[in-house]
Amino acid sequence: MIRRARESYRRLRLGTRLALGLGALSLVVFAVVGTALTAYMRDYLEHQLGYQMKVVQTVQSKDAAAHGTVTQKPYWGWFSAVYDVSGGSAVLRQPADIPHDIRPLTRFAEAMARSDSELLRTVRLDGEGVYRLRACEVRPGVVLVSAAPMKDIDDTIERLVTVQVVAFGLALLGLVAAGRALLRRGLKPLSDMAHTAHGIASHDLTESASRLHLRADAPGGGPEVEELRTAFNTMLEHIDDSLTVRAGAEQRLRRFVADASHELRTPLMSVRGYADLFQYAAANEPGERDRHLARLRAEAARMGVLLDDLLLLARLDAAEVETPLRTEDADLVELVEQAADAFRASHPDRPLTVAPGPASVPLRLDPQRVRQVLDNLLTNAAVHTPPGTPVSVEVSPAPRTVRVRVVDEGPGIPPGDRDRVFDRFYRVDKARSRDRGGSGLGLAVARSLAEAHGGSLDLDDDPARTVFTLTLPLRPVR
Repeated sequence: MIRRARESYRRLRLGTRLALGLGALSLVVFAVVGTALTAYMRDYLEHQLGYQMKVVQTVQSKDAAAHGTVTQKPYWGWFSAVYDVSGGSAVLRQPADIPHDIRPLTRFAEAMARSDSELLRTVRLDGEGVYRLRACEVRPGVVLVSAAPMKDIDDTIERLVTVQVVAFGLALLGLVAAGRALLRRGLKPLSDMAHTAHGIASHDLTESASRLHLRADAPGGGPEVEELRTAFNTMLEHIDDSLTVRAGAEQRLRRFVADASHELRTPLMSVRGYADLFQYAAANEPGERDRHLARLRAEAARMGVLLDDLLLLARLDAAEVETPLRTEDADLVELVEQAADAFRASHPDRPLTVAPGPASVPLRLDPQRVRQVLDNLLTNAAVHTPPGTPVSVEVSPAPRTVRVRVVDEGPGIPPGDRDRVFDRFYRVDKARSRDRGGSGLGLAVARSLAEAHGGSLDLDDDPARTVFTLTLPLRPVR
């Protein structure tokens, strides 16, 4: 039964549970206040009755001293009796206005004979009810006992308790009802957030273009609810941003797979075509055969370079435990000079200058991979600029980094393509042939290698020329 009640209570809404809790707490408070008030009122009324009996006994004591007994009855329902006490026993004087059961009065008179002060006691008289007894000494050996009914006090206390129960009951009902309404209004923002959460739960997040346009925007609820609402909306913003990033990543992945398939398809078709030529007699001639074999080797080498770049990017993206970098102590200035010499040898039609800078910049890096980054940047400058275009390289140390700027004075990169130059398989000139324009992985590989070294590769905002900045952290050599 108790378990069932607990389960029923747990199924109630939060506002109802809080209202019931408020009602239970108010009930306890009302009970404590009512009990204290009733006890105080009873004590006050009994004190007043005791004082009234004292005043009455002052008059009755004079009457008993003059006539031997009490001749006048003060109030209806009161009793008065005069006792002669000696040797611990009490004898009632006659005539006396006494109840049918006088044993409590007699025992009280005997107790008064053994006491030096006035006594008060509450007793029940058979056939009469509850009475308040008070005894005082008229003279030595004579005791006056007065009995006042407690019925008026009991009736007053009963009416007080009834009034309290009714008043507190109505106040409790009003408090619960008003509290429930206030709580429902105060918890409405939480209900709105729950409604928003249900709307999100019913939203299809598997779509690549999913967006969470729902927000908990209902005002009110106080600082705590406002803080919760802010955190809830911030969480939704993060989820929305994550969905956007995921959609972009999926779109880039699909484009990457399509581009990779297309890039691999071209050399494969070439290999298949040259292989088919060997079926003809003309292809078996020594000169023809050597020419076809050279093309096959060239296409195979091209596929090998493409697959190596893809494998390197995959390893860098996966952040494998065994990093593709093999770091050692090397001089960055020397690597720049080597890359410049190789560029001059392979592209004599493009003047290259190395700006004056530090004589040496020793770093802890992978010289082969950094050289690959420099070669990719210089090759990009050679491929995308007309002959005779000046190219320069500059090494400039900073407080905690060192920068290598590769600048070509060519036509520059259009503003619409600047944000995508580091995307994989992306070419600024869509009509450029792959033999001359490459596979579109050079800049993507260069940036990934720079980030693997803890640095960055950025394209400066210069519309008149193309400026790539390679930034590497200054890690001291061992």
